[in-house]
Amino acid sequence: MTLKTILLGACSALAFAGMASAETLTIATVNNGDMIRMQGLTEDFTSKNPDIKLEWVTLEENVLRERVTTDIATKGGQYDVLTIGNYEVPIWAKQGWLLPLEKLGDNYDVDDLLPAIRGGLSVEGKLYAAPFYGESAMIMYRKDLFEKAGLKMPENPTWEFIGDAARKITDRSADINGMCLRGKAGWGENMAFVTALANSYGGRWFDENWKPQFDQPEWKNALQFYVDLMKDAGPSGASSNGFNENLTLFQQGKCGMWIDATVAASFVSNPKDSTVADKVGYALFPTQGELKNHGNWLWSWNLAIPASSQKSEAAEKFISWATSKDYTALVASKEGWSNVPPGTRTSLYKNEEYKKAAPFAEPTLAAMDAADITKPTVKPVPYTGGQFVAIPEFQALGTTVGQLFSAVVAGQSSVDDALAGAQSTATREMTRSGYIK
Repeated sequence: MTLKTILLGACSALAFAGMASAETLTIATVNNGDMIRMQGLTEDFTSKNPDIKLEWVTLEENVLRERVTTDIATKGGQYDVLTIGNYEVPIWAKQGWLLPLEKLGDNYDVDDLLPAIRGGLSVEGKLYAAPFYGESAMIMYRKDLFEKAGLKMPENPTWEFIGDAARKITDRSADINGMCLRGKAGWGENMAFVTALANSYGGRWFDENWKPQFDQPEWKNALQFYVDLMKDAGPSGASSNGFNENLTLFQQGKCGMWIDATVAASFVSNPKDSTVADKVGYALFPTQGELKNHGNWLWSWNLAIPASSQKSEAAEKFISWATSKDYTALVASKEGWSNVPPGTRTSLYKNEEYKKAAPFAEPTLAAMDAADITKPTVKPVPYTGGQFVAIPEFQALGTTVGQLFSAVVAGQSSVDDALAGAQSTATREMTRSGYIK
């Protein structure tokens, strides 16, 4: 056997050993555009970390929530990195289901995270998830359709104005719907919007004693407005539309207005994907009458490590990469500054290149500043959260109520019946869980 053969054999053996010792991280994530983009850029991570392989499980929002919740509650260990919201993080951290992120690296700059976002992901001073992007809610609208109808978007629009404008710019013959809103059932789907809407109407899920409030006039007024608006100005099949479905409709020019997550702005203004990219304007989430409560939500999609993972060191390396300032710069170099993940870092909103490239930067920051999840409603409440109630029971309860409300949009139920069902269901659950004594 020649020396060359021996050396080649040794190299092959070493390469095989390296492959065999490589850790595979299983990452559960949502099928949103920013997450899909991240998957396309992960060669940057794997080239720097050849001992780590990535396996993606990409799921629709409701399915993702169901699967990761089941897995972490049962200590199933299917995933090493979870994509979860700021609703789950503090609840799961307090239950010992998440590992703290304490080795993100010297260059990570935790202090650069927006205080409201960082605070929502921390328990007793420890960070339990890193934000991939943050968002609030705002209006995205077609400036050309407003001009054609003789309308001008106010600085602080009311629901009355929005409802009237949506009906005026609706043109069924041209396949233009005046308003696109979430109708798909789910605590993080239709109930994200409807809860924010109810907040702005002065509604609340529970009073100070945890008694459900769906039998109050604020909820009746809010839900009736929503249902009537979808009937008069919404797209067909609205009860099946979530974030992604409405995004597609808007990009195709079939929505005159869309009220949803601020993160959508980069997708509706991207000429590669949107036929109306140069026609989009932005405005604050509406208020109702004299209440002046925008009802804005404050949300972030975050990466966290379940306590059941046996690969926490590699998982934290990946999370550090995906949520770092370097990753932001990578996206900017590949896709342009307007497409970087928004809403997580103070430095981004001081970056002149970003502000120049992203006309939605200031409206996004204004929307996030308008959100106060510690006081989401007009009347006092015993809970925090903008578009959700920060208690463990809300995930199941919110989805059940969402199904009742989605059925009204589909024409299968009435507003009064849906609210009565919500009141009954919520009262039963809050009594069973010990909130109502």
